[in-house]
Amino acid sequence: MRAALALALLRLCLAKVNFAPHFFDNGNLGLFSLPEDTPVGSHVYTLNGTDPEGEPVSYHISFDPSTRSVFSVDPNFGNITLIEELDREDTPAGSSIFEVRAVDKDTGSGGSVTYSLQNTPATQFTVDRLRGVLRLRAGSALDYEKARAHFVTVVAQDGGGRLRGAAAVFSATTTVTVSVEDVQDVGPVFVGTPFHGCVYEDTIPGSEVLTVVAMDGDRGKPNRLLYSLVNGSDGAFDINVTSGAIVVTQSPAQLRREVYELHVQVTEVSAAGSPAAQATVPVTIRLVDLNNHPPTFYGESGPQTRFELSLSEHPPPGEILRGLKVTVKDLDQGTNAKFALRLVGLEDAFRVVPQTALKEAQVTVLAENSAAIDFEKFRVLTFQLLATEVDTAEKFSATADVVVQLLDSNDNAPQFTSPHYVARVPEDAPGGSTVVAVRAVDLDTGPWGAVTYSIYGPGADLFQIHSSTGVICTQPWASLDAEATARYSFHVRAEDTGGRHGLAKVTVLLLDVNDHPPQFGQSIQEKTMVLGTPVRIKATDLDAEAPNNLVDYSITHAEPAGVFDIDARTGEIRLKSSIRSLDALRSITHSGDCTWALEVQAKDRGSPSFSTMAVLRIDITDAETLPRSPIDTFLMQTRDDPAKAVGVLAGAVAITVAITALVSTVTFWRSKKSNRVLPVRRVLRRRPRPAPRAARIKWLKCSRTKAAAKFVLKEDPPSESCNGSLGSPPPLRAPVPPPLPRVAPGPGAAAWTVPTVSGSLTSLQPRGSPKPSASGSPIQSALVSELRQQFEKRGTDKAHF
Repeated sequence: MRAALALALLRLCLAKVNFAPHFFDNGNLGLFSLPEDTPVGSHVYTLNGTDPEGEPVSYHISFDPSTRSVFSVDPNFGNITLIEELDREDTPAGSSIFEVRAVDKDTGSGGSVTYSLQNTPATQFTVDRLRGVLRLRAGSALDYEKARAHFVTVVAQDGGGRLRGAAAVFSATTTVTVSVEDVQDVGPVFVGTPFHGCVYEDTIPGSEVLTVVAMDGDRGKPNRLLYSLVNGSDGAFDINVTSGAIVVTQSPAQLRREVYELHVQVTEVSAAGSPAAQATVPVTIRLVDLNNHPPTFYGESGPQTRFELSLSEHPPPGEILRGLKVTVKDLDQGTNAKFALRLVGLEDAFRVVPQTALKEAQVTVLAENSAAIDFEKFRVLTFQLLATEVDTAEKFSATADVVVQLLDSNDNAPQFTSPHYVARVPEDAPGGSTVVAVRAVDLDTGPWGAVTYSIYGPGADLFQIHSSTGVICTQPWASLDAEATARYSFHVRAEDTGGRHGLAKVTVLLLDVNDHPPQFGQSIQEKTMVLGTPVRIKATDLDAEAPNNLVDYSITHAEPAGVFDIDARTGEIRLKSSIRSLDALRSITHSGDCTWALEVQAKDRGSPSFSTMAVLRIDITDAETLPRSPIDTFLMQTRDDPAKAVGVLAGAVAITVAITALVSTVTFWRSKKSNRVLPVRRVLRRRPRPAPRAARIKWLKCSRTKAAAKFVLKEDPPSESCNGSLGSPPPLRAPVPPPLPRVAPGPGAAAWTVPTVSGSLTSLQPRGSPKPSASGSPIQSALVSELRQQFEKRGTDKAHF
């Protein structure tokens, strides 16, 4: 809402009075309008006065005694400032609005009634506590535009009393609706300011230039508005009284000024038909020279809106599009013929010169971004030339399409679809088999995009590639073997006709084929098993990969059966857990034999699967009945791994040599320090010592023979050996008989004898030979013999390979 305030008095005070000062804008001093929500302190108007003698003037403002002083004026500059909040309603604060009455039929304090309002801090009203008169709160104002109705809840409460022996207070409420009525106290307001209009050279007299719009500030009951021109038209313009439409009344050629400043006044007409509030607004009308020629593009043969040319891709920056010949013209005069040029669509790839021109210009387009002019991305580039008038109100413009056909060049190297190709080929693939197809793409076209393939590298000898298709095959004469070489790596090259090339890596993995059966070291093997300790049989599969080279073991035949178990993965053979003594073994067969023959199968996991058979002969002995030294334990643990025994022995020798060297060095330096013995003399004195070494070798041979003799010990009467492999010479009685077995033999059973390793014992010594050394034992001798056999077997295998 806006409130209209009349200035009661405007007075100019002059320091020296000769002629009266006057205001420049007398037409606006009678009335001006302000929104009622204008913040306090706002500058709302400026008084502009002058003195004919040039003396300084001062300004003062005064109000009617019946109105509020809501404005102040700067005495020197005439700036009028709002100093109080505006309020356009008439109803003063404290006025009685409505009287509320409540009746209580009780007497005394219970019949006395007091009044109050609910939500008192938020309301604009108050109520008389005793009389119930509703009033407008002091400092509050009603605003029709903000709230056209208010709802006030009044509470009536009695003075209280006693009811059935207890204190009781009763109350009642009612709602009062206060409707706000609008009053005619706000002047009209123009909408859409500022107002500007133009008159062109070809405008016909009587044509409408523009329409000003105003509305009554009183929204509830708006008055009728009438428009009029106050000044500034010089008879060239007129306005429709009711619609506010301004029309030109003269021919534009008769207009004497380029710019007209009109003042339009709007007046409210009350219901009685008398003029009420008024408002004035300036209107600017400009006479515009006729601009009836937009910019136009021309080719070699006249006006043209489409231009086509060819261009090689990736031109250097700044290169001119020489095939483009364009001229732009504007046939207007003066500023109407000034236009600007720019590109629409490919601003990052090209630029146009000149940027602005007057009347006529030769258009030049330059390459700006070489990377954006790419045949592989866009074979045809299309953009527009846009010419737009600069200083005209109409901003007439014209466009011309430019189509650029790009020509390909060899700017791309072939690129493989993958930097690394991996192929898997069975090792039994015949010569000429397809391995993998590689593919390279060259984004260029024509001869620049043709690709030729080749391979090279240390792994490429067994392969060949088709030069145009990229299919890699094995050579016709190639024979692949995964066991010999399981992986081939080489490079493939793709080259275009311009010499540009790309590289990729190819890896060929040979898929293992189950073409090797498992192989035992010997088809017939002999093992010595100490009761409670397993023996192991091993087969090797020469295939390259699992599962073809994984071997499972099984016992296919045993005489007698049901004595041994075999680990299918490791090949370890054990006695069944129910067999814990040699007597239990003897009880299985009638002959009481301690030598067992097994048929063991080694089968790989390939498909199809291969298997190999081996016959294993096992001699079983009971280690608990024989003395066991630390060397026995070690040899027992390493009987199936002679390399481990050799490694331990080599380590012991190395440690002995190191200790000997250390002791010799310490002794040498001590002797040198005391000057008692020279190093050379000491070395010479210690040289002649080979005899003990020969004696030790002889003892080893002797103890080895004597150790073998312990395997044929038996008690009287002599009985036949378990394996029967000693031959006809009768065994000698041992000097010390071995301990008896834990389980006594049954009646009629043969006397207990020590089993031996079949086929590995030496002949017996004569009766007069010395006793074997205490360091030897039957188990140690047997295990030494078995280790020797395994070393001999490995030597044979290596010689074979």
